[in-house]
Amino acid sequence: MNNKMKHAAQRVGIFIDTQNLYHSAKSFYNSHVNYKALVQEAVSGRHLVRAIAYVIRSEAMTETKFFDALVDLGIETRVKDLQVFYSGEKKADWDVGLAIDIVRLSEKLDTVVLVSGDGDFTEVLKYVRSRGLRAEVISFKKTSSAVLTSEADAFTDLGSDPGKFLIPVSGKLLKSGRVSKVRKKRK
Repeated sequence: MNNKMKHAAQRVGIFIDTQNLYHSAKSFYNSHVNYKALVQEAVSGRHLVRAIAYVIRSEAMTETKFFDALVDLGIETRVKDLQVFYSGEKKADWDVGLAIDIVRLSEKLDTVVLVSGDGDFTEVLKYVRSRGLRAEVISFKKTSSAVLTSEADAFTDLGSDPGKFLIPVSGKLLKSGRVSKVRKKRK
């Protein structure tokens, strides 16, 4: 990541689109995201004002441990229930809520870190930058909108360092369609 224009006094807000990350990590890497490493990367020695994860609660409500783990890391959660329509179609979307939070909090921040590759957020980044704030994106390059990442002042590809940013589901990490064993780091 480009550390140019980062300094310790910057006030940082992190906005995490968990659905976007979950599907990218699972589909391309058979893994979960290491949120602790993600937050450390996003903060990069600056002053964290807020870290918010936008999450969906399923019908089975099996996500409680995940939600608790986020809170234990100091990440606030905004929870929305999965909508199930009569037709059986399911919908879960936090795009508007996440965008509104960025706008609301922008006056208290110097840097907005969007953790999503969803191109729908491009206009929000344009707004942030028009207000003189730094806009950073952290996501998987393979599933990120090129328009979104080009609008950011800095981009971090979570797929560039799988050992740091990913936790394998089965002890094996999918990398470019091949399975490779992941060495555990010693503490």
